Order: sequence, then structure tokens, then C-alpha cells
Amino acid sequence: MKQFIGCDTHARYSVFVSVDETGRIGAPVRVEHGGRDLRDYLNGLEKGTPVAVEASGGWYWFMDELEKAGPDARLVNPLEAKHRMGGKNKTDKLDAKGLAILLRNGTLPEVWIPPAGLRDLRGLMRTRLATRSHTTDLKNRIHGALRRYGTMDDERPADLFSPKSRLLLSLAIGRLPEETRRATLHEWEMLDLIEHHIGELEVRIRERIGKLGWVRLLKSIPGVGEILGATIYPETGDVERFPTAEHVASYAGLVPTVHASGGKSWYGPTSPQANHYLRWAFVEAANAIVMHRHKYAGQHVIELYDRLKKHKCHGKAAVAVARHLAEASWWILKKRQQYRPPHAQVAAESSSRNG
Repeated sequence: MKQFIGCDTHARYSVFVSVDETGRIGAPVRVEHGGRDLRDYLNGLEKGTPVAVEASGGWYWFMDELEKAGPDARLVNPLEAKHRMGGKNKTDKLDAKGLAILLRNGTLPEVWIPPAGLRDLRGLMRTRLATRSHTTDLKNRIHGALRRYGTMDDERPADLFSPKSRLLLSLAIGRLPEETRRATLHEWEMLDLIEHHIGELEVRIRERIGKLGWVRLLKSIPGVGEILGATIYPETGDVERFPTAEHVASYAGLVPTVHASGGKSWYGPTSPQANHYLRWAFVEAANAIVMHRHKYAGQHVIELYDRLKKHKCHGKAAVAVARHLAEASWWILKKRQQYRPPHAQVAAESSSRNG
């Protein structure tokens, strides 16, 4: 008789609960992760047995073990699964049983499982992004020390940390009080070290991701360069899992929530339940377009931004542009063609129909 298995995973052990086709619930099985216990348990399951696992912090390695053993691995949205299971109590047994029941009933909120190679590439890009955030923190701290003591000259360069400004920065730090100067120099050294590691990561990114044909196509999107293109591709994954372009925009958290009642509709903020790396990439591209607007003068992306900026703030207008870019990425990956603005896309389709 076919079994449906729910799994509640933890750092050192997992709890498995099975439900058969008749709805009969098996006894919970606790399996330690050390040694061969987990592999022996998984290898003892019949090939193709569906096993539901929540997308928690350690699901990468656990999914690798499932794929090696042969069960039908199902990755679950933990927040949505919690809503569907209901109940006030929460234990390992109840969580595993709830997943097994949802799996048997066909109501399991599954999410896409990226292939192992793509999961690895995501780690490369996400590490680069996280590391870059540390440089921002250090730069802010150095700027803060210089402002507190007023050691900067009146004519401050646009980028105080550029190679051309290193002498100016060194002189400004040298005028700080002794202990603040010492601490700030340590921060500057850490900043240089992190920038060196980021440079090494970016070399690897260009070698492993930047040469892919998909990334070259994505770089035709306005505002998208090597880093953003290499972020969008692994975070999007298989484009066939998105039925429409709007689904990509929603996945990236660029679609406002809608509240409708009594024939009236209100649009709220974008949902926080999204792929934040993908959202960052598209919003960053939108901001790059605005920053270099002379380069995109007369193009749809600038016209869209300017039209919305008249009635809304910069943030909302930029998110609208980011949504357009997200939807454009779906068409690019779906049709394997470079970016086309909406009017060019319509004209091309009309020409092909008439031809």
C-alpha cells in the first residue's frame, strides 16, 4: 500500500510520520542525523515514496540525501503549510503528521526544488551580496567618524573610497583623535580586505555564470549588467515553472497586494513573502536606470518611471519599473530572445502574423 511521509527536520535529528492511502497514520520515527541512521532509513523506503520536507534552513543537504536514496522528494512552503494544517499545538510529531496528511490529500503547498548545480551557483551569488552589505556598513561607520569630528575638507569627492581619493581619506582619518583614528584605520583595513574577496568572488561569477547564454540574454534588459544578470538567472531557475510573466513579478515581490470588497478595490504594499534576492536585483536595475537616465532617454523604462513619478514617490515608481523588468525577464527566458520594449514586442508580433 502506498505511503505518504511527512518529515520534520532539525539540526541533529528528523521525525518521520507516514500515512497510507486509507488514511491510517503510522507511529512517528525519530532518526538521528549522525552516522548512517538517516541514510539507512531513507534507503529502506520504497523507491518513489513521496516525502514532504519543509524549506527550512538546512534543506539543501537533506534534499541531497533524499535524491540519492530515491524517494520522491517534495519541498514545502513552511508558512503556507502551517496555515493549512491549522491547530494550536506544535510538536515534531504533529508537524510531520500534518505534512503527510496534506501530501496524501493533494493539498501540500509545494515549492520548486532547484537542481543541485543551481543551488551551488545561488550560494556564490548570495555570498557576494551578503559580503557587499558588510562593505556598506564599514563605509557608513567611517563616514560617521569623519562627520562627527569634521575632519573632511569642504570639497568632498563623490566617492571617498575610490582609488583616486585614498590620499584624501588617509589625511582625513589622520586628523581624528587617537583612539578613534586607530579604530577607523582598522575598519578601513577590513574594508580593503573584504573588497579583495569580493573581487575574487566576481571573477568566479564571471567564469561560472557570466558566460552562460541565459545570462547574456538577461544582460540586454535595461539596467542589468554582469552581477544582476548572474543573480536573476539562478534565482529565477526554470522559467517553465512560471505560467505567466506576472507570476515572476509576484515571485519577486513586485506586485502590490489587493483588497477588494463591495465592488471597490484597494492596492496595498508589495508582499514580504517573496524571493528577496530577485527583488533586490530588479529594484537595483530600476535604480540604475534612473541614475543613468540620459542613457535610456526616450525609452519605455524612463517614460514609465516619469509618468508614475508625477503622482507617486520615487520608491513606487522604481518598483513599477522593476516589475516591468521582471515580466520582461520571463519573456526573454521563455522565447530565448533579447529584451524588447513593449511597443517593439507588439510590432514584432504583428509583423510575424501578417507575414
